[in-house]
Amino acid sequence: QVQLVESGGDLVQPGGSLRLSCAASGSIFSINVMGWFRQAPGKQRELVATIIRGRSTNYADSVKGRVTISRDDAKNTVYLQMNSLKPEDTAVYYCNMQGRIGTTGEYGGVWGQGTLVTVSS
Repeated sequence: QVQLVESGGDLVQPGGSLRLSCAASGSIFSINVMGWFRQAPGKQRELVATIIRGRSTNYADSVKGRVTISRDDAKNTVYLQMNSLKPEDTAVYYCNMQGRIGTTGEYGGVWGQGTLVTVSS
């Protein structure tokens, strides 16, 4: 089994910064895409950022310029550095990884349990 463990969610003031991390453990052959999603109460889960194996990145317009996604393949870990946080960034942030995983090396995706980010005074 492959499991994602997320950390870094916290209460932060508007304008503050936060760094989320997500580490994968288990049977991993290769991870193609690492990404972060978020879901605010009463809203649909949305893409925040993704990073592909070749380090190509993609960001949602709502976070562009304030967020940086990075990965450490040696540690099977993805990070999300968030700056200039706004109240509308408040959400549960979910890590997702896609690639050849599991005991048979089949292609699939895994979700983390989510970590809560609250931006408030």
